[in-house]
Amino acid sequence: MKGGVGKSTIAASLARVAARRYSTTKRRVLAVDLDPQANLSQALMGENDYRRFLDEMEPSIAEVFDGYQPPRAGSSSATNLNASAVVQSTSYTNLDVLPARFDFSDRLISAVKPDPKCLAHLIADSFQDRDLVVIDCAPTESVFTRAAYHASRYVLVPVRPEFFATIGFPLLNDSLSDFRSANRGHRIDVIGIVINDANYQTQNRGGPERHRSMRQIREEAEENEWHIFSTELRYSRGFPKLMRGDTTYLGNSEKEIEEFANELFAHPDLRKLGLGP
Repeated sequence: MKGGVGKSTIAASLARVAARRYSTTKRRVLAVDLDPQANLSQALMGENDYRRFLDEMEPSIAEVFDGYQPPRAGSSSATNLNASAVVQSTSYTNLDVLPARFDFSDRLISAVKPDPKCLAHLIADSFQDRDLVVIDCAPTESVFTRAAYHASRYVLVPVRPEFFATIGFPLLNDSLSDFRSANRGHRIDVIGIVINDANYQTQNRGGPERHRSMRQIREEAEENEWHIFSTELRYSRGFPKLMRGDTTYLGNSEKEIEEFANELFAHPDLRKLGLGP
């Protein structure tokens, strides 16, 4: 429920880690971009393939919400949406992405009543062969949020240790409570909080402002009974390079995302994924 906390970077990184760890098996990963900024799509598809996807007007998450594919060159009418036509490949043979386009938000705002269950229906109908589905969300409460809830079992919460760091916590807790009340048969839990972009020096651990923010984070987490992962993703210039797909020099970023993935996937509720260290 807050922008700039690293949702897209962490989603893309975890999807790539999972794909690498599944590389010697037949297990597969799907990444879903529910953010109108489409950063996850760009990161996983790469700049050239994402531009091609836009130029050729291929179907995206927007068409999933519409429920059909509009007429295109060579077709005389709208057609049923083929799930296999929506996903795009990545440089990993076992990782696909269901991409977003920049018109996503505008189209849904103009829609009469977009169906928040459409993504859940698509995954239930067409993607039961995927062992892990990672969904990147928009930072505000909307139909995107509800669509992610309907399609999900767990929520991972990134937060930065800074002023206003916990501004989204009460909003998220209220949002989840409202969803649970309206969907009593759906079990959805916060798997935990990950501290991201912890920009501090080892000797002073970031000074008084970081300590104040971390105290707030712990208080909010305790009140909501949310787990805080011990592995922190410290600030690194390597993370923007990872998003671009540039692996020439990543600093500590690759090591830290691997360490966080080890802790996340070793969580008792996620061990069945077989992605732990």
